[in-house]
Amino acid sequence: MSASSASNINSSIFILTGFPGLEQYYPWFSVPFSLIYAVVFLGNCLVLHVVHTERSLREPVFYFLAMLALTDLFMGLSTVYTVLGTMWGLSQEIGLDACISQTYFVHGLSFMESGVLLAMAFDRFIAICNPLRYTSILTNSRIIYFMVTILTRSSLSILPVIICLKFFPYCRPHILSHSFCLHQDLLRLACSDIRFNSFYALALVVCTLLLDAVLILISYVFILHTVLAIASRKERLKALETCVSHLCAVLVFYIPIIGLTMVHRFGKHLSPLVHVLMGNIYILFPPMMNPIIYSVKTQQIRSRMKKWFSLKM
Repeated sequence: MSASSASNINSSIFILTGFPGLEQYYPWFSVPFSLIYAVVFLGNCLVLHVVHTERSLREPVFYFLAMLALTDLFMGLSTVYTVLGTMWGLSQEIGLDACISQTYFVHGLSFMESGVLLAMAFDRFIAICNPLRYTSILTNSRIIYFMVTILTRSSLSILPVIICLKFFPYCRPHILSHSFCLHQDLLRLACSDIRFNSFYALALVVCTLLLDAVLILISYVFILHTVLAIASRKERLKALETCVSHLCAVLVFYIPIIGLTMVHRFGKHLSPLVHVLMGNIYILFPPMMNPIIYSVKTQQIRSRMKKWFSLKM
């Protein structure tokens, strides 16, 4: 289907964009993209396997880590068929319903990951600032409550704008900016009053991603204050070391989101390649890096993986 066909207002087919002007290099691009998705799937499945099989990892922080790995795994599953389909030259078309569904999962899973990172920050706050009450505060029932709350918030809060997308007329050319669907990308093509979606989406970002980031920052202010009060330098370093993995995961998640938001809001004059690159970093970098970070920086997971690989060898 040609781009001109996609501009038909009666069409429910949208055209996905890979890297504009570099279509001849897609066979080469498909190799690193396939490897990245392989790392996403294998890495997060391995983390889930280790947490599930290793009895010593039955602690709150690892339950949250398992939820983070599940979130990253589903993020990869929700985008792999369009991203690799575009890179491999299989299909650049996507129906409206499939596009809206993908939008729901991409944004919903982003909100879920933010919530999980906040829960992990709370875990580190309790572990360092109130260690004697750690087990009494983070009980199994409370952990389940946190997980259900995170899941409910991420799955329900985004529904109003997703439902609206179904009823918008799309009379501009049906050509998307990325090889996957985003809310702001579909809004750009809509010929209707999109003020509700724009304001609601902004409010949602402020009340979820921004609020979570602020609460994470506050938790680390208290953590740092507690750590600096520890007399022994060795104990201070040991306490901070337990936060390194989480801090890396926070940076890996929030930096691409901030970058993509800035590009969409203020980078209209930038090359489309910049938009595409930031979009791919947004959906692929955190799911790829999180299992690597936790495998390298978490001693329990690292030792369990070493043992597992040595048995396989």
